[in-house]
Amino acid sequence: MSGLLTVDEVARYLKLDPVTVRRKAAGGEIPAIKLGRRFRFDKDEINSWLHKCKVGGKRHVLVVDDEPLVGKLFKSTLEKLGYQVTTTMSSFEALERLTREHFDLIFLDLKMPELDGSELFRHIREKNHSARVAIITGYPESELMVKAIQYGPFVVMRKPISSTDILTALATFIKD
Repeated sequence: MSGLLTVDEVARYLKLDPVTVRRKAAGGEIPAIKLGRRFRFDKDEINSWLHKCKVGGKRHVLVVDDEPLVGKLFKSTLEKLGYQVTTTMSSFEALERLTREHFDLIFLDLKMPELDGSELFRHIREKNHSARVAIITGYPESELMVKAIQYGPFVVMRKPISSTDILTALATFIKD
Protein backbone atom coordinates (compact mmCIF):
# COMPACT_ATOMS: atom_id res chain seq x y z
CA MET A 1 0.00 0.00 0.00
CA SER A 2 1.25 3.44 -0.83
CA GLY A 3 -0.30 5.08 2.24
CA LEU A 4 -3.77 5.18 3.66
CA LEU A 5 -6.12 8.11 3.16
CA THR A 6 -8.80 9.35 5.54
CA VAL A 7 -12.46 9.80 4.66
CA ASP A 8 -11.95 13.56 4.28
CA GLU A 9 -8.95 13.09 1.97
CA VAL A 10 -10.86 10.65 -0.23
CA ALA A 11 -13.90 12.94 -0.23
CA ARG A 12 -11.74 15.81 -1.55
CA TYR A 13 -10.06 13.50 -4.07
CA LEU A 14 -13.38 12.16 -5.40
CA LYS A 15 -15.19 15.51 -4.99
CA LEU A 16 -17.83 13.92 -2.77
CA ASP A 17 -19.28 14.75 0.61
CA PRO A 18 -17.52 12.86 3.45
CA VAL A 19 -20.88 11.45 4.56
CA THR A 20 -21.33 9.94 1.07
CA VAL A 21 -17.83 8.43 1.20
CA ARG A 22 -18.57 6.83 4.61
CA ARG A 23 -21.91 5.47 3.38
CA LYS A 24 -20.38 4.04 0.19
CA ALA A 25 -17.46 2.53 2.13
CA ALA A 26 -19.84 0.94 4.66
CA GLY A 27 -21.91 -0.48 1.79
CA GLY A 28 -18.86 -1.86 0.00
CA GLU A 29 -19.27 0.45 -2.98
CA ILE A 30 -15.84 2.05 -2.51
CA PRO A 31 -12.82 -0.12 -1.63
CA ALA A 32 -12.02 0.63 2.01
CA ILE A 33 -10.27 -0.86 5.00
CA LYS A 34 -11.92 -0.60 8.39
CA LEU A 35 -9.49 0.10 11.19
CA GLY A 36 -11.41 0.09 14.44
CA ARG A 37 -14.40 2.34 13.82
CA ARG A 38 -12.76 4.36 11.05
CA PHE A 39 -12.43 3.79 7.33
CA ARG A 40 -9.11 4.16 5.59
CA PHE A 41 -8.47 4.02 1.86
CA ASP A 42 -5.50 2.89 -0.19
CA LYS A 43 -4.99 5.46 -2.96
CA ASP A 44 -3.89 2.81 -5.46
CA GLU A 45 -7.10 0.85 -4.80
CA ILE A 46 -9.18 4.01 -5.19
CA ASN A 47 -7.45 4.74 -8.51
CA SER A 48 -8.00 1.18 -9.69
CA TRP A 49 -11.66 1.38 -8.68
CA LEU A 50 -12.04 4.70 -10.54
CA HIS A 51 -10.41 3.21 -13.62
CA LYS A 52 -12.76 0.21 -13.57
CA CYS A 53 -15.74 2.52 -13.20
CA LYS A 54 -14.63 4.57 -16.21
CA VAL A 55 -13.47 1.74 -18.46
CA GLY A 56 -16.18 -0.69 -17.41
CA GLY A 57 -13.87 -3.71 -17.39
CA LYS A 58 -14.79 -6.14 -14.67
CA ARG A 59 -12.21 -8.25 -12.95
CA HIS A 60 -13.12 -11.92 -12.81
CA VAL A 61 -12.78 -13.86 -9.55
CA LEU A 62 -13.17 -17.62 -9.08
CA VAL A 63 -14.28 -19.01 -5.72
CA VAL A 64 -13.93 -22.77 -5.17
CA ASP A 65 -15.49 -23.93 -1.90
CA ASP A 66 -17.81 -26.83 -1.08
CA GLU A 67 -19.74 -24.68 1.42
CA PRO A 68 -22.49 -22.75 -0.42
CA LEU A 69 -22.54 -19.95 2.18
CA VAL A 70 -18.89 -19.15 1.50
CA GLY A 71 -19.60 -18.71 -2.20
CA LYS A 72 -22.58 -16.48 -1.40
CA LEU A 73 -20.47 -14.32 0.93
CA PHE A 74 -17.81 -13.81 -1.74
CA LYS A 75 -20.43 -13.09 -4.41
CA SER A 76 -22.31 -10.52 -2.33
CA THR A 77 -19.10 -8.82 -1.15
CA LEU A 78 -17.30 -8.63 -4.49
CA GLU A 79 -20.20 -7.95 -6.86
CA LYS A 80 -20.93 -4.73 -4.95
CA LEU A 81 -17.44 -3.61 -5.97
CA GLY A 82 -18.06 -4.42 -9.63
CA TYR A 83 -16.29 -7.76 -9.80
CA GLN A 84 -17.57 -10.66 -11.86
CA VAL A 85 -17.67 -13.62 -9.48
CA THR A 86 -17.87 -17.27 -10.48
CA THR A 87 -18.46 -19.75 -7.68
CA THR A 88 -18.28 -23.51 -7.78
CA MET A 89 -18.49 -26.24 -5.16
CA SER A 90 -16.60 -28.68 -7.41
CA SER A 91 -12.84 -28.75 -7.91
CA PHE A 92 -13.38 -30.60 -11.21
CA GLU A 93 -15.68 -27.84 -12.47
CA ALA A 94 -13.05 -25.31 -11.37
CA LEU A 95 -10.41 -27.12 -13.46
CA GLU A 96 -12.71 -27.07 -16.47
CA ARG A 97 -13.41 -23.35 -16.07
CA LEU A 98 -9.71 -22.59 -15.67
CA THR A 99 -9.05 -24.04 -19.12
CA ARG A 100 -11.73 -21.81 -20.71
CA GLU A 101 -11.63 -18.58 -18.71
CA HIS A 102 -9.14 -16.11 -17.28
CA PHE A 103 -9.46 -15.25 -13.59
CA ASP A 104 -7.74 -12.28 -11.99
CA LEU A 105 -7.90 -13.95 -8.59
CA ILE A 106 -8.76 -17.44 -7.33
CA PHE A 107 -10.05 -18.21 -3.84
CA LEU A 108 -9.60 -21.90 -3.14
CA ASP A 109 -10.82 -24.05 -0.26
CA LEU A 110 -8.12 -26.42 0.93
CA LYS A 111 -10.38 -29.28 2.05
CA MET A 112 -12.62 -30.38 -0.84
CA PRO A 113 -14.46 -33.68 -1.37
CA GLU A 114 -13.36 -34.50 -4.94
CA LEU A 115 -9.89 -33.14 -5.51
CA ASP A 116 -8.31 -31.49 -2.48
CA GLY A 117 -7.24 -27.87 -2.66
CA SER A 118 -3.51 -28.62 -2.74
CA GLU A 119 -3.97 -30.82 -5.83
CA LEU A 120 -6.18 -28.21 -7.48
CA PHE A 121 -3.54 -25.58 -6.66
CA ARG A 122 -0.90 -27.77 -8.36
CA HIS A 123 -3.07 -27.91 -11.51
CA ILE A 124 -3.60 -24.14 -11.37
CA ARG A 125 0.16 -23.56 -11.19
CA GLU A 126 0.74 -25.91 -14.14
CA LYS A 127 -1.68 -23.89 -16.26
CA ASN A 128 -0.69 -20.43 -15.01
CA HIS A 129 2.42 -20.09 -12.85
CA SER A 130 1.61 -16.48 -11.94
CA ALA A 131 -2.05 -17.03 -10.98
CA ARG A 132 -3.07 -15.11 -7.88
CA VAL A 133 -4.40 -17.60 -5.34
CA ALA A 134 -5.80 -17.25 -1.84
CA ILE A 135 -6.34 -20.48 0.08
CA ILE A 136 -9.32 -20.61 2.42
CA THR A 137 -9.01 -23.11 5.23
CA GLY A 138 -10.09 -24.10 8.67
CA TYR A 139 -6.99 -26.33 8.80
CA PRO A 140 -3.95 -24.03 8.46
CA GLU A 141 -1.57 -26.53 10.07
CA SER A 142 -2.73 -29.55 8.08
CA GLU A 143 -0.78 -31.83 5.78
CA LEU A 144 -2.79 -30.38 2.89
CA MET A 145 -1.32 -26.97 3.67
CA VAL A 146 2.19 -28.42 3.71
CA LYS A 147 1.48 -29.92 0.26
CA ALA A 148 0.11 -26.63 -1.06
CA ILE A 149 3.17 -24.66 0.04
CA GLN A 150 5.37 -26.53 -2.43
CA TYR A 151 3.41 -25.06 -5.39
CA GLY A 152 4.30 -21.47 -4.72
CA PRO A 153 3.20 -18.33 -2.95
CA PHE A 154 -0.36 -17.66 -1.90
CA VAL A 155 -2.37 -15.90 0.76
CA VAL A 156 -4.03 -17.93 3.52
CA MET A 157 -7.49 -16.99 4.77
CA ARG A 158 -8.54 -18.77 7.95
CA LYS A 159 -12.18 -19.84 8.30
CA PRO A 160 -14.57 -18.54 9.35
CA ILE A 161 -14.12 -15.57 7.04
CA SER A 162 -15.87 -12.22 6.83
CA SER A 163 -16.38 -9.57 4.16
CA THR A 164 -13.49 -7.65 5.71
CA ASP A 165 -11.20 -10.67 5.25
CA ILE A 166 -12.22 -10.87 1.60
CA LEU A 167 -11.54 -7.17 1.03
CA THR A 168 -8.17 -7.43 2.76
CA ALA A 169 -7.15 -10.36 0.54
CA LEU A 170 -8.38 -8.45 -2.50
CA ALA A 171 -6.28 -5.42 -1.56
CA THR A 172 -3.23 -7.71 -1.25
CA PHE A 173 -3.56 -8.93 -4.83
CA ILE A 174 -5.34 -6.36 -6.95
CA LYS A 175 -3.11 -3.33 -7.37
CA ASP A 176 -3.58 -2.21 -10.96
